[in-house]
Amino acid sequence: MRPPAPSAPVALRRHSGAAAAGAPKILFLHGLAGNDTVWDESARQLQPEHEVWSAQLPWRGQGVTGWGRAADLTPWVEEALLCVPGGVDVVVAHSMSSNVLLELLDRAGRADGDPFTGAFADPFARFGIRALVLVSPFYRGTAEEFDWGTITHYLNDFHLILEEGIRAHSGGRVSPETEVAMAERVREWIGPYGWIRFFDLFLRTPELRTARITVPCLVIGGAHDIATPSEHAIALAGALPDARLRVLGRSGHFPMVDEAAAFGAELRAFLGSVLVPAPALQATLTTET
Repeated sequence: MRPPAPSAPVALRRHSGAAAAGAPKILFLHGLAGNDTVWDESARQLQPEHEVWSAQLPWRGQGVTGWGRAADLTPWVEEALLCVPGGVDVVVAHSMSSNVLLELLDRAGRADGDPFTGAFADPFARFGIRALVLVSPFYRGTAEEFDWGTITHYLNDFHLILEEGIRAHSGGRVSPETEVAMAERVREWIGPYGWIRFFDLFLRTPELRTARITVPCLVIGGAHDIATPSEHAIALAGALPDARLRVLGRSGHFPMVDEAAAFGAELRAFLGSVLVPAPALQATLTTET
């Protein structure tokens, strides 16, 4: 499949490497001002047992200008889900994209429900999703947990979060002074509208009907995350009906980079426990052994 042009709002990439016949399809979603290359090592660790895709979303670093003026970000994640040939088995989403994904699934259940009985539809049946992995998500369970200090932290220290992202994507190859300058430029590119979109998603997390996220979930946080402290991951895992929690002790906001081997091991163990091989893949694995 030929991906859209890089300037398109949503661009998909299938990661190189053979995948066994019938292999489950994994879709990676990067966070705010991120890039899908942050998943390259994770993708390598999942092959050939999985067919791996990643999306470039409008809020990627230096991505689509003006994306923050859109009132609703969920259609772009929905487009990414629907564009993977044959559908997605598991979505792995990082940071803000975890919140966009949860919002999409929550809205899909509401919109497709029965208006007469009030029953909600199953959004997982619609998209074919069998499991979720939510990495460094923003989450608070009650509206009362938000105060003026919350706004002060995420507004005044926003550049510190962006600096961590630059370190993760650069592999430590740029100086601290350059990281600061780059973070300030990224903050200007995101702008007030992009920040409002992010913070509005965060503010709405108490309204998410997490009890309806019925597929198995793995929630991963970092013990040294200044953007989403591990309490966020702990609270979200506790609010989901079928969730496993992992907090990686040497990680910040990017555990897939900070502890790539441990992150990959957790991901593989989770996928191995929740994905039943398709008949064709099972036959292939049996023959190889």
